[in-house]
Amino acid sequence: MSKNNFVLIRGGGDLATGVALRLHRAGIQVVVTELARPLAVRRTVSFSEAVYEGSHVVEGVTARLIEASQLSAWNEADEIPVLVDPDADILLGNMFHVVVDARLTKQPPAPLPIDVPLHIGLGPGFCAGRDCHAVIETRRSHTLGRVYWNGTTQPDSGEPEGDPRRVLRAPNDGVIVGLKKIGKHVEAGEVLAVISESVKSDQYSVISPFNGMLRGLIHDGLNVTKGMKIGDVDARDDASLCQLVSDKALAIGGGVLEAIMSQKEIREGLFS
Repeated sequence: MSKNNFVLIRGGGDLATGVALRLHRAGIQVVVTELARPLAVRRTVSFSEAVYEGSHVVEGVTARLIEASQLSAWNEADEIPVLVDPDADILLGNMFHVVVDARLTKQPPAPLPIDVPLHIGLGPGFCAGRDCHAVIETRRSHTLGRVYWNGTTQPDSGEPEGDPRRVLRAPNDGVIVGLKKIGKHVEAGEVLAVISESVKSDQYSVISPFNGMLRGLIHDGLNVTKGMKIGDVDARDDASLCQLVSDKALAIGGGVLEAIMSQKEIREGLFS
């Protein structure tokens, strides 16, 4: 088993990308693992887009899709490697000091294929001391970004933060095709995407709930299920926000950085 100084981040969505940026800027090498067809909504600020595009830049940092066999020779210190590896099989042939589960499944995770010195989970579903060593609060509140070494974060409320209308959900099962680009102004009632059934010829429209800016929309061609989160409209109507990771993502990234740097053995392993 080969040893490296990477932190493995499972998931490349917008919150995971905030974590990756915080660690990268602190001088810690990270590698991101993703699904073969990622489901990120805020794609402009998600390193998961590298799976579709080959590379993707967020706030001046490039993420690049590579094969697992390339990781041992990876020396592009200014870039973040992205692997298609949903089960974290990379752990079987490489020793990582830290694994951060940033998939936000809100369910207790399956065990990692091997034990790691520091396993950090984000948000509901994780219990520190049972599923991982530390868990980070992901809910907007006075405790956002806090590190817990025992127990759990706040439970999943089942409701989106802020105006619940902002979250776009699939009106039916089918394949999605976007009609509007992320960052563009939208009007209340405007059709933002269509979902076509695979068997029937019926089409279902995804409608903007109010005037604002399309903040996120999942990738064209994905199969979606009724009720699934597929997009986000922002009433602030500021396109520049589509190019910046959120304050929430940075706060969570700060919690992950604290958890890592507070452990002497982990610090020494990463920076040796």
